[in-house]
Formats: sequence, C-alpha cells, structure tokens
Amino acid sequence: KIFVNKRYEKMLTESKDKETSDFLKQKIESANWFADAIKQRENTLQNVMSAILEFQHDYFVSGDEIDLKPMILMDIAEIIQMDISTISRVSNSKYVETSFGTFLLKELFSEAYKKEDGTEISTKEIKLKLQKIIESEDKRKPFTDEKLSKLLGENEYHIARRTVAKYREHFNIPVARLRRTL
Repeated sequence: KIFVNKRYEKMLTESKDKETSDFLKQKIESANWFADAIKQRENTLQNVMSAILEFQHDYFVSGDEIDLKPMILMDIAEIIQMDISTISRVSNSKYVETSFGTFLLKELFSEAYKKEDGTEISTKEIKLKLQKIIESEDKRKPFTDEKLSKLLGENEYHIARRTVAKYREHFNIPVARLRRTL
C-alpha cells in the first residue's frame, strides 16, 4: 500500500513557519494524489480483468483455445463503460497467469470470423488450424498460401490467400519454398 508517512503530517501541524507549512502541504497533497492515482489504476485493471474473465469464462475453465470467443477492445469497454483507449492501455504489456500457462492479455483479443452456418469464431481458431496444417504437411512438397487457403476453405474457413500469408507470418512460418526439405 502507498500512503504518506505520518511523520510529515505531524511536521505540518507542528510547523510555525508558513513557507515550511506550504511546502509540506503541497508535497503531502501531491503524494496523496499519487496514491489515489495508483489505487484508481489498480481498480481499472481489476475491472478490465473481471470483464475479460466473465466474457471468456469457458476458455478460462477449459484452457482450450477453441473456447476463446471473438473479443475486441470495444466489447470490454462497453461492459465496464470506459473508453477503448483505456482498455488498450490497461491490457498492454500485462500478463495473466492461469492453470494452463501465462500469456499476454492482448492475446485474448481477436477479431470474429463468421462461418457459413452463421456461427462466429475467433480468428485465433483459424490461425491454429493453419498452424496444424503446416505442421502436418509433407515437407518435401509444402503447401503454397493458395493451397492453404483452399484447405482452410474445406473446413469452412474461407479466407483469402493474402490473409493466409498474414497469419503464416504471425507465426514466423516461412513461405512454402523455404519450408521445403529434401
């Protein structure tokens, strides 16, 4: 906990010198403001994390990324009635520790993708599927981005070749010709 040392408050009440009193009063007010700002920041972080836990309840129970719902900053901002920029700042460079690992809060945010049957899934699910396809490919004949796009389409993930390239780059996976082994 952050608080002002009582010794300084005592000095303020005992001081006869106006200049010293003014100085101490200003410093104590500044310290109290700082302590309040830290407390407010803690409350905001706690509210954001509670909203994320509620929104992603199934994911935090199972630990399976398939249970991760599409969630954007706006979703959390609406729940706790704060600005999107506040949610972004609060969740930036913060980690969450779970029973299934520790990871950045930002990793919980993802765009939605609507499948043919109308169900919404997280784009993380598509990225994981792409990663699995690439891991299981024949390394002598790796799939091109175009072929990966078609394979994902067979699983109702109809995304463009350029999007496949973007997701592949997200995992630092090289293009097909560089994945080829003899």
